[in-house]
Amino acid sequence: MEKFVVNGGKPLNGEVKISGAKNAAVAIIPAVILCDEPCQIENIPNISDVTLISKILQQMGAKVKRINKSTLYIDPTHIHSSSATSELVMGMRASYYLLGALLGKYGNARVALPGGCNFGVRPIDQHLKGFEALGAETRLVDGAIIEATCGEEGLVGTHIYLDVVSVGATMNIMLAASRAKGLTVIENAAKEPHIVDLANFLNSMGADVRGAGTDVIKIRGVSAMHGITYSIIPDQIEAGTYMCAAAATRGKITITNITPKHLESISAKFREMGVKITEYDEALIFDATVKPLKRVNIKTMPHPGFPTDCQPQFTALLVSVPGTSIVNENVWDNRYQYISELMRMGAHISVEGRLAIIEGGTPLTAAPVRATDLRAGAAMIVAALQVKGTTEISSIQYIERGYEDVVEKFRALGADIKKVYYSGDSEEELRA
Repeated sequence: MEKFVVNGGKPLNGEVKISGAKNAAVAIIPAVILCDEPCQIENIPNISDVTLISKILQQMGAKVKRINKSTLYIDPTHIHSSSATSELVMGMRASYYLLGALLGKYGNARVALPGGCNFGVRPIDQHLKGFEALGAETRLVDGAIIEATCGEEGLVGTHIYLDVVSVGATMNIMLAASRAKGLTVIENAAKEPHIVDLANFLNSMGADVRGAGTDVIKIRGVSAMHGITYSIIPDQIEAGTYMCAAAATRGKITITNITPKHLESISAKFREMGVKITEYDEALIFDATVKPLKRVNIKTMPHPGFPTDCQPQFTALLVSVPGTSIVNENVWDNRYQYISELMRMGAHISVEGRLAIIEGGTPLTAAPVRATDLRAGAAMIVAALQVKGTTEISSIQYIERGYEDVVEKFRALGADIKKVYYSGDSEEELRA
């Protein structure tokens, strides 16, 4: 077993470089299936979800080679199967993008139901609704595998209105529609930066996707796509996590390789708290040392609202701020599983439905905690960095799904954090 051991109580200072966006990478890598030639993708985060989706493509016959730490070469021309049902597929949520890519390219797909973080029901009914509107038939096999097939006519463009704003459904329908016949219009589409990035990637390969970043996306299907070299966007949630950690420790850090516009909703809340943020073209200076931080309320919303993926980290920060702060989670049910872990450390938080009411300002104390999901795990690090003592964080496999070199990056900012392997009464530090 592996865990993080954190000795907190020190302000973060220094510079951190943000990796490529996890939420873009896990859709863009399967999107290569739609291409008729090899592609090279740069600024790929070196995280376990990328490793998993790469292995899944290899199982299907694709050639995947890591050119360097942040560059993947993918040749989809040798894919021999439109079926992905291995245990690897069940190990990650974003494996559902294989459905849209395979259906778009081959007219059929057989993909195991996805796994990943376990913090409530995350249905894919809107994905299937979109595929069926395009002319596919879908069915659940043995309660564990989704099959999607279309007739001789193939997928045909149509008008699709999503009942709820869904990032996953928007991107999956974009994938399938990119090689359908005719025009597909998605209304009530999600608008996140990684949706725009996927559209840019598809268009670079020869697709015709317009309107990404608005609530109406139009996709005119094409018959072929060509290979490209493409660099994905920086990870706004990783950047937001380091901002939360710096604020929680009252530190001052420089964050590089970012797109400041993607961070607007997060930065606005920090400025409201009293943090000084100086923005540059692809970097910012984040200074939480200027004056005492003030309490704030946050409400998660689809983009351009405050991102749900930054909510747990921000909650862990608010525990350190005197006064009553209220968090309103409007995107995912049951995202507050991590609250009980913060309370083990002495946090005063009560949950009432979608609201978490935080009575901040009482110092946390060291306690063994666990990552209940990816972003909750990041919140545990933010909390541990505040504590004058040693905090042990288990179930770190969730954290490593979405954060590249998390130990090394925090160490570079002055944090005392290490990854250890433990078995029984013994433990050994693991070094990169």
